[in-house]
Amino acid sequence: MQNLSTFLDNHALDPHACALAWPAKGERYTYRALLDMVRRLASALVECGLSKGDRVCIYLGSCPEYLVSYFALWRIGAVAVPANIVLKEGELRYLVENSGARGIICSTEGLPVVRAATSSISPPGIVICTGDAPKGTVSWSRIMQEEPSFPDPAPCRFDDPCQIQYTSGTTGRPKGAVLTQGNWIAALDAEREALALREGDMYLGIYPMAHVGVSWGISVLRAKGTYVIMERYLEEEYLRLAREYRITVLSAMPPVIHGLCSAPAGTEDSLGSVRVIISGGGQLLPAVWEAFDRRYGIPIANSYGLSETIVVGTGTATVAGMPELTREYRSVGIPIGYSEVRIVDSSDPGIVLGTGETGEIALRGPSVAAGYWDMPRETAETFLPEGWFLTGDMGHLDEGGALFITDRKKDMIVMSGWKIYPTEVENILLQHPDIADAAVFGVPDERKGEIPVAAVVARAGGHLDGDEVAAFCRSRMAGYKVPRRVVFVGSLPRVHGWKLLRRTLREEFSKIS
Repeated sequence: MQNLSTFLDNHALDPHACALAWPAKGERYTYRALLDMVRRLASALVECGLSKGDRVCIYLGSCPEYLVSYFALWRIGAVAVPANIVLKEGELRYLVENSGARGIICSTEGLPVVRAATSSISPPGIVICTGDAPKGTVSWSRIMQEEPSFPDPAPCRFDDPCQIQYTSGTTGRPKGAVLTQGNWIAALDAEREALALREGDMYLGIYPMAHVGVSWGISVLRAKGTYVIMERYLEEEYLRLAREYRITVLSAMPPVIHGLCSAPAGTEDSLGSVRVIISGGGQLLPAVWEAFDRRYGIPIANSYGLSETIVVGTGTATVAGMPELTREYRSVGIPIGYSEVRIVDSSDPGIVLGTGETGEIALRGPSVAAGYWDMPRETAETFLPEGWFLTGDMGHLDEGGALFITDRKKDMIVMSGWKIYPTEVENILLQHPDIADAAVFGVPDERKGEIPVAAVVARAGGHLDGDEVAAFCRSRMAGYKVPRRVVFVGSLPRVHGWKLLRRTLREEFSKIS
């Protein structure tokens, strides 16, 4: 029986090893200081009545407190429910209500959204607030002043849940992937292997800490490196931090890599210490990859994984030392660690396809989630009895076992790493009194990969324009989901009058960006 947080205790034996750097505040934290904060929060959680298996939502921006919250919850055997700070009240309400969260950790700035989100449901009994803690909340600052009474990690089994990572299905209904202590331990080992991480590595993280991509940073911590926290991506700041902190492992997404290809002369100096760059969260176009390689010559770990697999905990990645994987700048690599990949018939997953044949990608390994929280039907459809997870993505394997993504089975849009589910946006659009019908689809965009576009059918007599539609969406959903273009049509293309033909819309408006 082992607890995911135990490695912090071992690293903290070195009084000088640096765990975190937070440039926005000019702060650094040793492993000893990080462990101390984790133990104090863990003690407070227990004193508040939380115990093994209880769910607690984390609603913060990327900051040290987010990581402390993860580790403290894992330490007592509780279950983290990460929420991105960009979520609006309705989106946050669903996560809190569906997970049955007993507590929530938020900032003073996020508290109004928390209160609005929980006003119409049974609210979590415990609200821990960073910054100034108003009445009715528990003060983070006060917790950090208390002596910890819960020093040791709780014994946990491999299959004990430790996180519910919400994603979305093609229906737009968010699904909570249940990740276990064992899933995470295996993922950290796999990612260390994929990146050849070592003690002293400096990692610059740009993935939101609510995103499962935070695992790359935690893997660096597992290797006794330093996680440099960036709250939001700004190219100039990104390059400054890479240079100033002598970053060796750099997180990126295809739009970031695309931007670096056209960055000013001298940018190479800022990346002079970088050993490897991680690309995830969307498809890296071959032309962009090749242009980056020719200019910088830094290996890219082009990866494939999902929330349900803790990124490449069970997945694939290109690795340094295997140039054949990058020769055509197309592959997302080979299986990492104990991962297995197979291609199956998209209509019958019992049929395994051969080399070069395109079908649905299935993954199996120790980091595949236990299933979806409180969704037995979706779990049965996606997580097969033999341990295979159906990803919903299409691809093929070559003779060397490298994976190539060729298409999406689902209609998900990926913009700058953000995943946007059309039905979710359509459901909001159809709440507008002047919209009779709507469809959302992705079109190619050179910098962002894809952008969401809405095709709208206005009600007779209604008066709408694109700005009004965008404003309506913006007030009801996270900003990245808002359609970047709105087109007005007389009707939507449908088969037999009901099944929407998104492909027809994509083809018709593919040049709109």
